[in-house]
Amino acid sequence: MSGAEELLRSKGLRVTRPRLAVLDVLAAGGHLEVDEITRRVRERLDSVSTQAVYDVLGALSRAGLSRRIEPAGSPARFEARAGDNHHHVVCRGCGDIADIDCAVGSAPCLDPNTAHGFQVDEAEVTFWGLCPACQTRRRADV
Repeated sequence: MSGAEELLRSKGLRVTRPRLAVLDVLAAGGHLEVDEITRRVRERLDSVSTQAVYDVLGALSRAGLSRRIEPAGSPARFEARAGDNHHHVVCRGCGDIADIDCAVGSAPCLDPNTAHGFQVDEAEVTFWGLCPACQTRRRADV
């Protein structure tokens, strides 16, 4: 049994070829849009519908095996890194996204003044700026 199969079973999920393929794609890294995930999954499987990939991503996210992020003005993206309360930095120029570990080890952002009855398990902080490549392009444009 593979590690991915064990991971799915440990979360009470059935092991299916699409789930294994999506986990494999996400494990390769990055912050991927559904279209890119679907393209990569189709390289591994004979066929899979976009809806099936959405369904798999939803199940993986609910189980804590993937994380969905939605930077303002961008489509949803998915990553394998989940459950550690990390944050993101997004380039305003090209849309590139990178992970940033929580600024303070105790994750103070998970302790709001009032949670209105919610059980908070994650805080999403997004830093915005320009990546090095876009900074270089901007200087060249001036």
